[in-house]
Parts: sequence; C-alpha cells; structure tokens
Amino acid sequence: MENHLVTSRHWPAPAKLNLFLHVVGRRPDGYHLLQTVFQFVDYCDQIDIAVRTDGQLVRHANYADIAADADLVMRAAAALKTETGCRLGAEITVHKHLPMGGGLGGGSSDAATTLVALNRLWGLNLAVTELAGIGLRLGADVPVFIHGQAAWAEGVGERLTPVTPEECWYLIIHPGIHVPTAEIFGAADLTRTTPAITIRDFLESGGHNDSEPVVRKRYPAVAEALDWLACHGKARMTGTGSCIFAAFTDREQAARIHAMIPGKWRGYIARGLNQSPLLQRLAQEKN
Repeated sequence: MENHLVTSRHWPAPAKLNLFLHVVGRRPDGYHLLQTVFQFVDYCDQIDIAVRTDGQLVRHANYADIAADADLVMRAAAALKTETGCRLGAEITVHKHLPMGGGLGGGSSDAATTLVALNRLWGLNLAVTELAGIGLRLGADVPVFIHGQAAWAEGVGERLTPVTPEECWYLIIHPGIHVPTAEIFGAADLTRTTPAITIRDFLESGGHNDSEPVVRKRYPAVAEALDWLACHGKARMTGTGSCIFAAFTDREQAARIHAMIPGKWRGYIARGLNQSPLLQRLAQEKN
C-alpha cells in the first residue's frame, strides 16, 4: 500500500533579526524577561512535506549533527500529533541554509513552518493562536514565526505587538562559530536590569543588545566581525549571536561591502520583511 497521500514542497522557514535585545528582568523560574523587535529577512531554509497514511514521522535533512528526536522540526510534528490526535504522518525534508547557532532563529523557524504546513496538510484547521501555543512550548521564538508579522516582543518573547520597521537591505555576516544561547543567558555578567522602554523609545533611539558585551568577551571571532562591520555601517548582533548585521538603504550599497568581507567569514545580503514569506506560501496553498 502506498504510504504517501500528497507531497507539498518549498515551504519557507525565514531567518529573523533582533533589531535590539534588552533583558529587563528574570522570572522566578529562571526565564529571562525580554524586550526585542523581530523582523524577518528573505533568507530561508526550505521544507518539503509528504503526508503519510501510516502515522509515521520521518526526517530527511542535509545535516546529521542533530538527532531526529532532538530536532525541533520532529518535536513540532510530534507535538501537533499529540495535541490533535491526528493519525496521519509525514516525511519531512529540511533543506538547511541558515547557520546553526547564529542567532537567526533557524531552528525555531523550521519548527514554526512545520506546524503551519502540517496544520494545513493534515486538515487540522487549528487557529494561529492554538499553533502559537504549541510552538511556545518548543521555544520562545517559535510563536513570532507562526504569526508571521514583524513584532515588538515582551515577556519571554511570546507577547507580540505587530510593528512595521523600515524594510532595509541587510548585510549579515556569520563568523563561522556557534554561540550557545543557554551559555549567554546563563552568564553571570549578563545585564538583566535594563529599564523597560516603549515602542516609541525604540523608534527614536534604536535600543541595544544586552548580550553583545558577553559574547564579545567570550567569542573573539564575533568581536572581530563586529569591529570590521562597524567600519562600514552600524554593526549589531542578532539575538545572542554569532551572526552580526548592518542595515543599508539599497542592495547595491550592501553588495559593495559584501564584496569586501574577509574570506574566513560568510556573508549574506537579505531584504528585511515585515510579513513572513511563510504567510504568502500558505495563501498559495489555500488558492
């Protein structure tokens, strides 16, 4: 008996940038209270899904250093099955392009795209808020990718208010190392008492990234990349790193700096997006 019902390809899982990141406190359970702005960029992983009739979840991926049972993609699919009692399965192929441990949210984005796609392909019809609730249990960044709108985020990153920052061209640099988020948030020297600001404050001042001094101290490669990019624009770190970025008014300007990047680093030119390409892909599926 043929196990596959339908195959659906090219579901995008976009990267995000944190345009700033303030740590404003800590909950009794140890989770940090944050303020940040998430904006998507048109630099994406891609996910293909074949629906199975036998209920099995199978992963194919161009990376082997994460076990399937630890992969957020598989955890997302399993969580959705458990939540809904769905008896279908899926063969999930992940085409990974985003660097791991780079602060671009690739794992969270892959999980979100998996939830959104399977919700559609399995015919579950869960509301976005229900999907976001499942996603939050997988990681604090997952809900913003499910909602698919650039957002001001508070709490642990789950309280979202849509915003529309300028859709700049960005030059993103990956200095070739992995920065573990847990290490940075666990650091004794991380500032955890930055005063809370408002959206208006952010629009006027831009904010900063509280994790940058910690990462600079522990990862000289990130510090070197930040210093290099600062010679050409306003260099910032996204999330807890390791990727850094600068905004430019047009693609040509970003491309000129991209051409100068030292060969030991990887650079990407990407357009800022206030609406995720995942929403556009979902709309195509419904038409």
